[in-house]
Amino acid sequence: MSKYSSVLVSQCFWFVEVKKIINLLNDGATWEEIQVLVYEENLLALAKMSRIKSIYRYLKNRISTLDKSMLQLFDHSDLQTQKIINLIAIAKENRLFFEFLYEVYSDKANIKYIDLIPADVSIFFRAKAEQDEVVANWNETTLSRLNRGYRNFMTDAGLLTVVNKSFTITPPILDIELEAYLIDNGEAHVIKALTGEER
Repeated sequence: MSKYSSVLVSQCFWFVEVKKIINLLNDGATWEEIQVLVYEENLLALAKMSRIKSIYRYLKNRISTLDKSMLQLFDHSDLQTQKIINLIAIAKENRLFFEFLYEVYSDKANIKYIDLIPADVSIFFRAKAEQDEVVANWNETTLSRLNRGYRNFMTDAGLLTVVNKSFTITPPILDIELEAYLIDNGEAHVIKALTGEER
C-alpha cells in the first residue's frame, strides 16, 4: 500500500491539461511524443520550464493510473463524466485523498448530510496523524493547504457545490458506462467513495 503523501498541495484539478494529453494518447501518441510537445511546443501554455517539467510529471503520473479502456471512455464521455474520471485518477494516485472520499465524503453523502465543512477535513487529518507518523509530522500550513485543496478538487468535479460560501454535498449520478467499468474491474469501492452508495 502506498504511503501517505502531501503532494496534492502542489497540484490543481488541471482538467483542460488532462483532457489535452488524454486526447493525444487516444490518437496514438506516445508519452515520449507528448513530452516533446510539452517541452518544445509548450502544450501546457506555461511560462517557465521548471513549472512545465513539474506539472507534466504530475499529469503523467495522474493519467498513468488510468488504463486504455478508461482513457477511451473519457474520450467519448460528457463533460461531467470526464471531470469525475479526472477525480478518480487523482484519488488513485493519492491514497490519503481516496481515504478521505471513502471515509468522510461517502459517509456524509450516504446519510444525506447537507454540507462539508472545513472541520470535517481537519478531524480526518487529526485521526490520520494519530495512526501515521508521516501525517503527524505535517505542519499546519500543509494541512490547511490540503484542506483547501481537497474541497477545491471535489468542487471542480461536481461533488461539492458552493452555496453562500458553504460547500454543499452534491453526490454525482454516475454515467452507466463508467459505473459498469468500475464494477467489472473490481473498483466498486470507488463508486461508494464518490456517491455514498454500495454496489
